[in-house]
Amino acid sequence: MCTLAGQAQKAIPHSRPGFDIEQAGIAKGKIDTVRYQSNTVGVQRKALVYTPPGFSKGKKYPVLYLLHGIGGDELEWLKNGRPQVILDNLYAENKLEPMIVVLPNGRAMKDDRATGNIMAADKVEAFSTFEQDLIQDLIPYIEKQYPVLKDREHRALAGLSMGGGQSLNFGLGNLDTFAWVGGFSSAPNTKAPEVLVPEPEAAKKLLKLLWISCGDRDNLMSFSKRTHEYLQAKGVPHIFYVEPGGHDFDVWKNDLYLFSQLLFKPVRASEFSTYNLAEE
Repeated sequence: MCTLAGQAQKAIPHSRPGFDIEQAGIAKGKIDTVRYQSNTVGVQRKALVYTPPGFSKGKKYPVLYLLHGIGGDELEWLKNGRPQVILDNLYAENKLEPMIVVLPNGRAMKDDRATGNIMAADKVEAFSTFEQDLIQDLIPYIEKQYPVLKDREHRALAGLSMGGGQSLNFGLGNLDTFAWVGGFSSAPNTKAPEVLVPEPEAAKKLLKLLWISCGDRDNLMSFSKRTHEYLQAKGVPHIFYVEPGGHDFDVWKNDLYLFSQLLFKPVRASEFSTYNLAEE
C-alpha cells in the first residue's frame, strides 16, 4: 500500500528545457490523418495517428488514446502541445516503450468543430457521447487498421482538461478496456470520485497506472484533489502530481512527457509518492 501525501520526498523534476524542441539528427515518428466510420454519430470522423520511429507492420504495439480540451479538436495537441516532438525526443533517449498514439476528436457529433458557443448543451453532451464512439467505433477501427495489441493491458487513455475528465470517466468506467489512465488538469465534467471508483478493490486489481495531475495555480485543482483524496482514503494506488503552473499547455506538455515514460512498463506503486511536488 502506498500513501501519497505528507511525505518529505524529493520531487520528480519538471521536464528539462528543450524537451519539446525538435532535435536534428534523430529518428522521427509519423503522423497520419485517418477517417473512421462512427456508427455512434452516423458519419465518418477524423483522428490523428502517431506511429513511432522505426514503426514496423510486423510488430504489434500498445496504444495511447490522447484527448483534447473543450475548445479543441483532434488537432489541438498537435497545434499547441507538440506531442510528436516530445515523443520523438524521448525515443531518441530510449525512454519510451514503442507505442502508437491516437488523437481523436472527443466531441462526438456530426458538426464536431470547435466553433460557435463551445459551451452549448449539445456540444457538451457530445463529449459524453464520445465514450461510445471511442469504445465501439474508434478502437475497433485502430485495431483493424494498425498492428496493435488488443488486450486492456496494452491500452491507455489520457487527456487534458475536458479530455482529462473524459479519460477518468471512460477509463475508470471501463476497466475491462483500459489499464492505464491519466487525467491532466481534469475539468468539471469529471464524475464524483465515488462514481468514478465505486469498487476500489477492483480498481486496485485492474489498474496498472492511474495518473492525476494539475498545476498548482489552476482554478480547477479541486476536481483533481477530491479524486486524489478519495483514492487515498480507499487505498487505491495512484500518482497525484501537482506541478508549477496554471491551466495551459506548459503543464500538459510536461504531463505527457512524464506520463508517457511510465506507460506499458513494469511500475512500482511504492514509488508513486515521489511524484509529489516538493514543499516550498
